[in-house]
Amino acid sequence: MEKVVVLGAGSWGTALSIVLAENGHDCLLWSHRSDQANEIKIQHSNEKYLPGTVLPDTLTATSSLEEAANHGNIIVMAVPTKGIREVCRNLKEWIKEPVLFIHVSKGIEPDSLKRISEVIREEIPSHLIEEVVVLSGPSHAEEVVLKHPTTVTAACDNILYAEKVQDLFMHGYFRVYTNSDVIGVEIGGALKNIIALAAGITDGLGYGDNAKAALITRGLAEIARLGTKMGAKPLTFSGLTGIGDLIVTCTSVHSRNWRAGSMLGKGMKLEEVLDQMGMVVEGVRTTKAAYQLSKFHDVPMPITNALYAVLFEQVNPKEAVDQLMDRGKKHEMEDLYEYL
Repeated sequence: MEKVVVLGAGSWGTALSIVLAENGHDCLLWSHRSDQANEIKIQHSNEKYLPGTVLPDTLTATSSLEEAANHGNIIVMAVPTKGIREVCRNLKEWIKEPVLFIHVSKGIEPDSLKRISEVIREEIPSHLIEEVVVLSGPSHAEEVVLKHPTTVTAACDNILYAEKVQDLFMHGYFRVYTNSDVIGVEIGGALKNIIALAAGITDGLGYGDNAKAALITRGLAEIARLGTKMGAKPLTFSGLTGIGDLIVTCTSVHSRNWRAGSMLGKGMKLEEVLDQMGMVVEGVRTTKAAYQLSKFHDVPMPITNALYAVLFEQVNPKEAVDQLMDRGKKHEMEDLYEYL
């Protein structure tokens, strides 16, 4: 049995806490809201994020970051990407001994262009970090809590720590693979949200399966181009955290990014979409970061550019799709040669 803290009581943090509790670990779930922590602790529910789900009696919760930091030496970071840096800054005041960090957030920080593991290492002093492991893959919390078969990947430069995280989470319905390509796993997990937003837009416009198949395929090419330029292994993008995560996020009604894109395609404004969603849509923030990364690394990313124009330059979604289709043969051959 391990003593594990999960920071972030959204749908994914709660689902992973259930897996940990069912595996016999002493799991404490942290929420920044005391009312949510009390609901989890007393009523064994988290109705806002996982309605109808009964949480294990052994799973407890707190809204005290000090209590969370002192609970154990394994911390799962499940807060939204935009909150990672602030939580780390507050957390380091309470950490006494080296901690194994497992992050499950999928995004890139705009402007700094840091991956999540880089943000954690930047904010937490090195003597307080035992190691940082990424846990990512095609996984919707709504299906995990129903115990539907799910597979994810634990990635770390030191494969022994990836295997430790594998042992921590492995369950009959929750299978964990290992990988040493941290960059590839983080880039694949972050950028698939961009393509999912675009897939939702094409569905909202009523363009059908042909358009979505093309978008997923060309989207994977963009992700792989940028990822390999940043040092990732090309084969990673053929795995769970590449094509696997891309498929599930672009095609599932559980996907917040797909749902947000669909609303945009139907004519809603971004502010209206985000208000109606009521939860973080990681792809919006990641689109800005990926757009900046594409310029920094001089990597052609036409889908990302088109989505950036829709989100931040008020370009009409249909006009953006039309411009993508009308890029001409020259650009098609450039894309093909770059990918090969």
